Amino acid sequence: MEHTTTLIPIHGGYRQLRSFQSAQLAYDLTVVFCERFIDKRSRTHDQMVQAARSGVQNIAEGSMASATSKKTELKLTGVARASLEELLLDYEDFLRQRGYGFGTRTLRKLSKLENSCQTSQTSPTGPTRKELPF
Repeated sequence: MEHTTTLIPIHGGYRQLRSFQSAQLAYDLTVVFCERFIDKRSRTHDQMVQAARSGVQNIAEGSMASATSKKTELKLTGVARASLEELLLDYEDFLRQRGYGFGTRTLRKLSKLENSCQTSQTSPTGPTRKELPF
């Protein structure tokens, strides 16, 4: 059996990663959400959009770096995870500051959002505004 190795192993392929696809969808939805609900001059608007973008970009960069440095890949994946956690906290803050708890009604809305996101993943353009529950 012949074993061939290349100097630089196969890398990239991040577009097929579920984490990349989910982060990209979160980014697209965050842009729409912020345009609709957060004042464009607000620091929160910029932070939420940048945190979502950072999640996407760092997954892609980590995947590309995987060929030459697993350490860099893991570092960038960690940065992506931290960025998306920051984004999640911003969404939680938004809900809490407006008096929305995480009761049944809110969970139903989040479930509806999740369902619309899952069905729209087959569409290359993502969900339309009509599909979004907000």
